[in-house]
Amino acid sequence: MQKEYRARVSMKNPVHFLALGFGSGLIPFMPGTFGSMAAIPLLLLSANAPVWTFIAFTLFASVIGIYLCGRTADDMQVHDHGSIVWDEVAGMFVTFLFVPITAPTLLIGFVVFRLFDILKPWPIGVIDKRLHGGTGIMLDDLLAGAMACACMHISLTMWPALVVWF
Repeated sequence: MQKEYRARVSMKNPVHFLALGFGSGLIPFMPGTFGSMAAIPLLLLSANAPVWTFIAFTLFASVIGIYLCGRTADDMQVHDHGSIVWDEVAGMFVTFLFVPITAPTLLIGFVVFRLFDILKPWPIGVIDKRLHGGTGIMLDDLLAGAMACACMHISLTMWPALVVWF
């Protein structure tokens, strides 16, 4: 993160702290990947939660993310700065909706989500370019998560042994 942007955010500010993925977005290379990795401990903590709790948290993370990301982007005076990674955290949760959380599914889901987030196939790329503010920051990653989730469900239907791969 360039110094002028860094000076506009504070890890003591809870909005910035969350939007920057608990600080993972401040890593100077591949912040989106590290932001996605920041979701893994939360996913592991929620692995045995009732499905309705997982859904509720996913919805909460997605809705509150619009505010967190939008406010932090406004404070930084940069739309969707790479260090804003709460959208990756929420996208990872969408990836694992109704997917059993095991070591192999975490690995596969992480890779598939990152591929969709980086490559931005249609309609993700269109949304990324046309929507602004907190909604635009969040929506492309939520859609990447939905597409990754669909891939996970197709894969688990075709190869149910992926759940216990190693």
